[in-house]
Amino acid sequence: MSVTTTTHLNFRGDARSALEFYQSVLGGDLAAVTYKDAGNVQEESEADHVMWGQVLAENGFHVMAYDVPARMAYDQGENSFFVSLRGETVEEITGYWDGLCDGGTVVIPMGPAGWAPAYGMVRDRFGVVWVLDVVGEQNA
Repeated sequence: MSVTTTTHLNFRGDARSALEFYQSVLGGDLAAVTYKDAGNVQEESEADHVMWGQVLAENGFHVMAYDVPARMAYDQGENSFFVSLRGETVEEITGYWDGLCDGGTVVIPMGPAGWAPAYGMVRDRFGVVWVLDVVGEQNA
């Protein structure tokens, strides 16, 4: 028996932009269904917001996202979650790091750590904090 965990990010009107950004950095296929597509428009101004979306890549990257409707409470919070992205080489992770830093804020600069050849944290342009590291003997 196995279980798969997928990060599901919640936004207020930015889900499509966030998914497009993550696809541009990490690759994969983007799928998105709007409230209009699903015939579930409650508020006309939100008809083109994402009701369900994901980016799924052959390299194993998978993230889901949607736009929380205005009728529902939404508070992104402070440090309410991190998305962990672990790769096999410093070069691979550095490429993702460079992409995620575009328009973002570095929380912990990318560099060697006691448990990994490379580690860093960045808050991307959508406020999502990413923890990136490379598989090392200590964290394999």
